[in-house]
Amino acid sequence: MASPKPRSRLAFKAPLPPPELPVPAAFRCPISLDLMKDPVTLHTGITYDRHHIETWLDAGHRTCPVTNQPLLSDDLVPNHTLRRMIQAWCVAHRSLGMERIPTPRIPVTPGQASDLLADVAFAGRRGDRCRLRESVGKIKALAKESERNRRCLAEGGAGRVLSALFGEWGDEEILSALALFLPLDQETCRQIGSNKSLDFVVSFLKSGDFDAGLNAALVLKNLASSLPPERIEVLARTDGLIEALVKLIEKPISPRTTKAALSAAFYLVSTHERIAARVSESGIVPLLLEILVDADRSTAERALGVLDGALGSGRGREAARGHALAVPVLVKNMLRVSETATQFAVSALLKLCKSERQGERAAEAVKVGAFQKLLILLQVGCSAPTKEKVSELLRLLNAHRGSSECTERMDFGGLKKSF
Repeated sequence: MASPKPRSRLAFKAPLPPPELPVPAAFRCPISLDLMKDPVTLHTGITYDRHHIETWLDAGHRTCPVTNQPLLSDDLVPNHTLRRMIQAWCVAHRSLGMERIPTPRIPVTPGQASDLLADVAFAGRRGDRCRLRESVGKIKALAKESERNRRCLAEGGAGRVLSALFGEWGDEEILSALALFLPLDQETCRQIGSNKSLDFVVSFLKSGDFDAGLNAALVLKNLASSLPPERIEVLARTDGLIEALVKLIEKPISPRTTKAALSAAFYLVSTHERIAARVSESGIVPLLLEILVDADRSTAERALGVLDGALGSGRGREAARGHALAVPVLVKNMLRVSETATQFAVSALLKLCKSERQGERAAEAVKVGAFQKLLILLQVGCSAPTKEKVSELLRLLNAHRGSSECTERMDFGGLKKSF
């Protein structure tokens, strides 16, 4: 049986009744025994709080928790009568500290989602921009209201409808709505991957606008993670795309945008050496090294991943060899960040050291403590592929141990980032 799809986790936070105020049994959810905020009834006739019965169904259960009857349908019918009774009870006991439970919004139905998407598509065909933006705004509002609504719209084909309209209109409102339905399905990715749509995405990446840049980066990241290698090469050839990504990293508009841009760049450089070389030529290697001086864990993982991919090309290694931070930063990030960061840092350092005949980078790595850190990695354990690279690095560095003195601690306090 296919795993159940996640339902909404949004729920109203009801005030707890004072200890001296007993809650009527009919007002309590049979699962949590708490006062119900959004009572809904199964076809078995038993009423539950929506949040708790959805959690039960999400866990894969297909029986009624109270009666243990098999569920022929998981439709949840709002119990408006009981909800009003609970609200009236809360108001009647306001003097004891109870607050009225807000009326929950009714989730969108598949039929309503279908009608709304049809209205958006119709407005697009007629060329009615005003009506188009109004309908897209309604879709955004419903999708943000609850995960249940977002999923209902997505299952109704929101991604495909919006991506088709974006390729025609290139409207920022459509892009922002599309970003709410990630991850994109195969057909949506195909539409967004068209030349015209990609040109619009690049223009928003370059816009400097906070929301437009973020949404464009998120959509591009999802697209790059979904495409096969041959389509990634087509994507990388889009005029101005690589330069726009690098610009977002160089002059960040928000941490989330930077991480999305780094993720998109990672998928590009990991596909083929030709793409890695093009990305390296755009000046990304020095930017990554500066970011890695004091990056948080998730940013460091992404930056190291992009750097490792860039160093898979001769242009990337050349840029790293000419930067004073390359070896110290890689050695610094080999330990105490995360297993993912260790994997990328070790791989990148190995590529850098193997590419030199004179061994200058290997000698520098020994000087800043790489040999000791690699030995620690072998002792504490790491993945099999990383362990092989650690062993190969140790053999490379061993020849330079006598000529360099280890620096136990690296101080990056005096370094300043250019952005």
